Amino acid sequence: MRFIGTKLHGYLDYIVAVLLIAAPWIFGFYQGGAESWVPVGMGLFTIVYSLLTDYELGISHRLNMSTHLTLDVISGILLALSPWLLNFAADVWLPHLAVGILEMGVASATKIIAGTNAKSFANI
Repeated sequence: MRFIGTKLHGYLDYIVAVLLIAAPWIFGFYQGGAESWVPVGMGLFTIVYSLLTDYELGISHRLNMSTHLTLDVISGILLALSPWLLNFAADVWLPHLAVGILEMGVASATKIIAGTNAKSFANI
């Protein structure tokens, strides 16, 4: 059942993206390797494709919501599996797995159609 509106999803996108970027320092697992740069990269990627999404908190409206949600699921899978794919699970794995699963869950619970009166950041 899809119960999360696109506007709420947009807020979650930007909040989680910033938290991903800051996570290595907030949670104390920064070591300068993949364990640190995967969440930073995923956070930056999320901001970029969120700004390009055709929903209330997008600016350019080049990606439809279905494509955005597909990117969320793919990035959630990659983030969740990254500790084992990139061999840093011995150092840290829980934040990557937890946020990856959260990202996939939010994507699967989000409505695909943006509100009919969707406004971008530029119009707020």
